Amino acid sequence: MAKVLVLYAHPRPDRSEINQPLFETAKGVQGVTAVDLYAEYPDFDIRVDVEQERLRTHDIIIFQHPFYWYSAPSIMKEWQDLVLEHGFAYGLHGKALVGKSFMNVTTAGAKPEAYSAYGLNHSDIRSLLAPFEKTADLCGMLFLAPFIMFGAGRALEENRLNVHRNAYDDLLKAMVADRFDLEKAAKAKQISDVLDDFILKGEAV
Repeated sequence: MAKVLVLYAHPRPDRSEINQPLFETAKGVQGVTAVDLYAEYPDFDIRVDVEQERLRTHDIIIFQHPFYWYSAPSIMKEWQDLVLEHGFAYGLHGKALVGKSFMNVTTAGAKPEAYSAYGLNHSDIRSLLAPFEKTADLCGMLFLAPFIMFGAGRALEENRLNVHRNAYDDLLKAMVADRFDLEKAAKAKQISDVLDDFILKGEAV
């Protein structure tokens, strides 16, 4: 069994139509530790020792967030700046995260075709998440392709929320049960539309 840590950031959860329900899904999965960073640290006074211990005791680290300005809400940057210290997460003696896996679970306002070489953003979404990938690389973690809801602003009216929540539930349960193909996910662009291709059938491995 794998231990999964979901670090969630949304500055206005009361107005969140997608991310907050997704976070509620994560909280309901046995074997997942789900942390709302804005709720836990309203003054950004992040307890570095607590967060580092969480990282030590989990196998898969997930950043769940809206895709704000090609990045994440500001508390996630603060969290990285303080928690991923030299000597802990990187450097000659910073080996605490080596061998763990990292993933972004995010929502994007635009449709999938906007995230391509010929689309509005002139790049696929994994490329736009490069700072997270390079951070994972530096810390010795395996970076997994992102799990994304595109067109999030229209998800409710198009009745896509529950489908995506169910897929997130499937993803997390597969990770906990060691039935998620980490190596295959590390090579993909994104896993949202083809999640079943990454879930191993049969007994846990």
